[in-house]
Parts: sequence; C-alpha cells; structure tokens
Amino acid sequence: MKKAIILLSILFFSLFCNAQQNEFAIAENYFRNNEYEKAIQLYKKLYDKSPYNTTYLKRLISCYQETEQFLIADNLLSNKLKEKPNLTYLYVIKGYNFERQQKDDKANNLYQKALKTIDNKGSYGSIIASLFKNYNKLDYAIEAYSKIMDNNPKANYGFQLAQIHGEKGDFPKMFESYVNLVDKNENYLNNVKRFTARYINDDAENENNILFKKALLRKSISNPKDIWNDLLAWLFIRQKQYQKALIQHKALLARNPDNLGRINELGKVAFENEEYETAKECFDLIIEKTNYPSDKFKAINNNLKIAIATKQPDVEEQFKAIFNKYGVNQKTIHTQIAYASYLTFEKRNPEEAEKILEKALTLTKSKFFVAHIKLKLGEVLMFTNKFNKALIYFSQVQTKFKDHFLGQEARFKVAQASYFKNDFKWAKAQLKVLKSSATQLIANDAANLFLTISDNEPKDSISSGLKEYAKADLLAFQNKNEEAIVVLNDIITNYKGQPIEDESLFKQAQLFAKQKKYDDAILNYAKILALDKEGIFIDDVYYQMAELYNNELNNPEKAKEYYQKIIFDHANSIYLVDARKKFRKLRGDIVN
Repeated sequence: MKKAIILLSILFFSLFCNAQQNEFAIAENYFRNNEYEKAIQLYKKLYDKSPYNTTYLKRLISCYQETEQFLIADNLLSNKLKEKPNLTYLYVIKGYNFERQQKDDKANNLYQKALKTIDNKGSYGSIIASLFKNYNKLDYAIEAYSKIMDNNPKANYGFQLAQIHGEKGDFPKMFESYVNLVDKNENYLNNVKRFTARYINDDAENENNILFKKALLRKSISNPKDIWNDLLAWLFIRQKQYQKALIQHKALLARNPDNLGRINELGKVAFENEEYETAKECFDLIIEKTNYPSDKFKAINNNLKIAIATKQPDVEEQFKAIFNKYGVNQKTIHTQIAYASYLTFEKRNPEEAEKILEKALTLTKSKFFVAHIKLKLGEVLMFTNKFNKALIYFSQVQTKFKDHFLGQEARFKVAQASYFKNDFKWAKAQLKVLKSSATQLIANDAANLFLTISDNEPKDSISSGLKEYAKADLLAFQNKNEEAIVVLNDIITNYKGQPIEDESLFKQAQLFAKQKKYDDAILNYAKILALDKEGIFIDDVYYQMAELYNNELNNPEKAKEYYQKIIFDHANSIYLVDARKKFRKLRGDIVN
C-alpha cells in the first residue's frame, strides 16, 4: 500500500512539473512575440504556484513594465518584501521598475540599498550582481561582484567582472580581471585563453594585444609563476612571433622537463608557417633532451623536412649521416620513407627509392610501419607510371585498415592511381565512399577530384579533355611542373568553351604561383573571371587573387577589393570568415 502511495505521489508530481514546463514554454513564446497581456496570465498563474521562482517573478514584472503597469509591479514587489524582507535582490528589481518610469533617484536609492545588504553578508549577493548585469547597470554589477569577493576571499567572479569590463569597453581592466582569475586558480587557464582570443589577433601592434601583454608582464613581476610564461608563449604564437614564444617555453623547460611537448608543438606550427630557423631550434631541443626514442626520430625527420624545404645542398649527406649514426633498422623506418620520398620527388631517382622501401619492408613486423612503407612505395610506383603495381600496394593497406585513417588514405590513393590511368569509373566509385566517411582533409581532396571527374567526363565518346587534364595532374604530382603547364596550355587552346577550360586555367595558375610567377597566376585568374563570373571556381579565384595581392605582390588595395567580393557576393563561401577577417585587418579595424 505504501509503495502504491509513493508511486502515485511521484506520478502526480511528474505530471505537475510537465504541466508547469508546458505553461512556461507557452508564456515564453507569448513574451518573445510581444504578446504581454497573454503572457501575464500564464506567468501570474506560474508565480502563484511557485512564489519563490525568481524567473517567473522577473518575467511577470517585465510584462507589467512593457504594458506600463508599473504600479501593479511595484505593489507586487513591495508585498513580497514585506512578506520576505530577506529577499534583498528584490530591491534591484524594484529599483529597475522605478528606472523604467524615469524616477532615477528612487531607483538609485534602492540599488544602493541592495549593495549594502552584500556588506551585511546577505545570501543573495550573486543574484543581486547578476540582476545588475542583466539590467545593464554595469558599474553597479562591478561593485556588487567586488563586494562579494572582498567579503569572501574564496569567491571568484573574475569571469563575470572581465566580461562586464569588456562590455564597457574598458579593456585594460578586462585583461587584468582575466589575469587575476588565473592567478587565483590556474584551472581557468584554457577558458581565459578562449575568452581572450575574442579580443586579440595576429597583429603584435594591435592595442588589445599590447594591453594583454602588459597585464601579463605586470603580474609576472608582482607574482612570478610558470603560468605567465605559458600565456605569453600563447600570445606570441598567435602573433606569429615564434622565436619569442620559444624563449618563454625555454624558460618553462628550465623548470620543468615535461615542457618538451609544447616545444615540439611550437616547432610544428613554426614549420607550417615557414619559420624554419625557429622550427629547427625547437626540434634540436627535442633531439638533445628527450628520453623517448620515437620523439627523437620524429624531430630528426622534421629537421630533414626543413632541410628539403630550404633546399639545403647537403640534404642527401644529412640522411646518410643519420643512417650511419642510428643504423638502417626499425628505429629509422620513417627516416627511410622520407629519404625514399626525397630521392623520388626531388632527385628524380625512383629506382633507388624503390630499393630502399623494399628493404625497409624486411626490417619490421609492425603492421603500421608496413602500411606507411607500402603507401610510399605505391607513390614511387605512380611516379614511374607503374599504376597496376601501385594499386596492389594501396589495396593491401586499404584491406588491412578498413576503418582506420590509413585505410582511407589508401582508398584515396587507389582512386588517384585509377584517375591517372584514366579508369575514371573506378576512381569515382572510390571517391564517392570517401566524400562522406573520410577524415576532413581526405574528404575534401576526394570531393574535389570527384567533381573534376564528374564535371568533365567524356560523353558519347567525344573527347572532353579529361584524359589530358589527368596527365597534367600526374605531371604536377611528379613535381614536373613545367611539363604540366605545357599540357594545360594545350587543353586551354584545344577545349575552349568546355568545362575543362576554367579548371585548367585554375590548375595552371596554382602551378605559376608555386613557381613564384605571380603575374602569370593573376592573368589566369582574370581569364577565369572573364569566362564566367558565376562559375564554380569564382570564390576560389577571388580568394587566391586576394591572397597573392596581400602576401606576395604588396598591393593591399587590390587584396581588399577581392576579399570584399567574397564578403558581399559569396556569403556561402568557405572563405567568408577568413576573407572578412583579412579585409578588416587591411582596412585598419581592430579585429577580434
């Protein structure tokens, strides 16, 4: 019997809660649609049932205010305060009711009364502060939060204070609040980075960047901690000042050897941004100080990538020196793969590369190492036009790693090899799977190649130029850019007015840019615009032209012109956010 009563009680309580939720949802809908009279009826009913629900009370008062029923609102609040004088947050609501009537003196008297209750250690301090913030009484909100923290050193409303200072445009105090927040509790570090990132950018001379840096430096002097080095390094990385970031990370490394991981990440970022000197310094530190062989060899390989990227004359000797020092064994598998890639694509010696990779297969039983070797071996074979043999290796990896990113990469290589050998039907079948199931980078590459094939497939045995384009693509893959440009020239001449024309112009422009022939690239992009200003490449063309003018040709006015075209004419473009940010920076705005 008791169990039945309990179950019935739970059921009735659940039904009551659901009914209240439904009524509140309907009332909120009325409120959002400015149907305040209808909302009043429901909020009043809800408030009568739950008289201590602050949300219902505030909404009901707001409805009275919107319908200019200020006296009813005031009477409701006064009666509530007589009944429960400890509900001191009601002074703020009552004060705001007077402010809506432009009775500022009465309003301010009540606001001050609410603040005094915080000094008396009233229990509603946070609600009072929150109400001030919601009513846009920002100075009062700052005072309220400050009083709470003065009365209780354990209380931490740094985020709220920082946000209010930001809303007021008082950025020095905002950054100071964020820094103080981390000073009190380092667990807030990532949140502070996230919120601060809204106000700073990659310009070291931006006023907000300078203000944040000053706040950090002041705090690092008054209260030295590792966390300030961390935040300074983070700021310098955002400003692309990688050498300065490295100085901060070195300071941390001197106190904590575990900081090597961050130095490794910095090295990768510096490498991606072609700051090779700083990147090498990072990787050299890893090689010198790490206790993990895998990290050491990754750093060694990254240094070799730098040597190749900077076209150092002794790259081959550097590879051989590593093999002499560490041996040709499982430890240096990735170095062997990198060496094979260098021999193939830089030295045009795929035969030697193939021997190195075939030997590497005998040095390891790790299925992951074997997969990496086979993927590279397939690429080397594609370089020599041995597509069928390459497909065997790619297919083996694809079968072994069905749901792994290695399997996805292998499937893309299968599609690529099939495309190069003009088996467009099979290539499309592989790409169709990858478009939706692969990692983002592979999915993008797959989607682009799928569209190239789909848009240009021959119809009724009439040549569309796709075979010639695939040949040019293969030559570009083989790093034979001059030959690829010649083939693309022939396509542009022989297939005028066909879909392949603008695709060939775009591909050729990219190769020109790679060769630093920026004027030729711009000319090609202009030809695409002349062909069809509504074509599928238009936002790509605008963005690439803007980037060339901005980064290579030192013509910010032209860059702004093309970024602006994306902003106003291509709102759905994947480049929109980046274009808007770069346009505003060129215009001199403070970009958050």
